[in-house]
Amino acid sequence: MRIKELSDRTGVAARLLRYYEEQGLLSPQRRDNGYRDYDESMVARVAQIRSLLDSGLTTEIIRAVLPCLAEAANSEYPAPDFVSRVRVERDRMAERVAVLSKNLRAIDDYLDAVAGK
Repeated sequence: MRIKELSDRTGVAARLLRYYEEQGLLSPQRRDNGYRDYDESMVARVAQIRSLLDSGLTTEIIRAVLPCLAEAANSEYPAPDFVSRVRVERDRMAERVAVLSKNLRAIDDYLDAVAGK
């Protein structure tokens, strides 16, 4: 499929898909005319990239994680440096969740206070 179809199917702008390619997150085939050609598996891959980005991971970490996700999940002996790196990112995400939760409670308290007036 061409980039427009992938964009339509995933809801991700074509310019972002090209950016993901520049970052090494997507590797489309090229047709003789130079057009990108994405196979069906790229729909799920884009969804996975979006999910990882939404969770706060950087494209650098995602580039390292993507090829390893399936292998690491099925491996009895994942590489210690990879596990350590993912743990650091997980801890960073947990800190963000804590801050967001605190801000949510503050907004709820504010709304409760103004609703009572």
